[in-house]
Amino acid sequence: MSQFYSLTPTDRDGNQFPFAPLNGKVVLIINVASHCAFTPQYKELEYIYEKYKTSGLEIIAFPCGQFGNQEIEKDEAINKFCQNKFGVTFPILHKVCCNGPKQDPVYKFLKKSVSGKFGIKMIKWNFEKFLIDKNGQVVERFSCMTRPLEIVPLIEELLGQPRT
Repeated sequence: MSQFYSLTPTDRDGNQFPFAPLNGKVVLIINVASHCAFTPQYKELEYIYEKYKTSGLEIIAFPCGQFGNQEIEKDEAINKFCQNKFGVTFPILHKVCCNGPKQDPVYKFLKKSVSGKFGIKMIKWNFEKFLIDKNGQVVERFSCMTRPLEIVPLIEELLGQPRT
């Protein structure tokens, strides 16, 4: 079984959020921030989640304040903002560090699995995305510049659906 399924990050309430139940699902993981120019991507992410969640897609967001200090709120305020402004229903977990000595184990795993452009391992900015297949393998990493809707054809392929 993939190491991905052994990860147990923390949810917004301080409880474990084990990845083991994600076995057999396609997962999109994003580091997010409430005060970023890319924050409107939440709208596309929610659209994708609503369209494909019953087909086996899970989207998981990790707030992070390491990039321009653009996530300054606490977990409860982050979730309230995302629900009120963008109608987000997918899980937004506990605020984490994506880089450095305090990096969350999820990001350690993701960065080890797939490098960014030019072989860069570190997360460069908010709204970087990692797509994981049904077997827990990181398939691709996308920069903050990649709009979520651009990833849909690959999501559909991994879900075993005909491309739209």
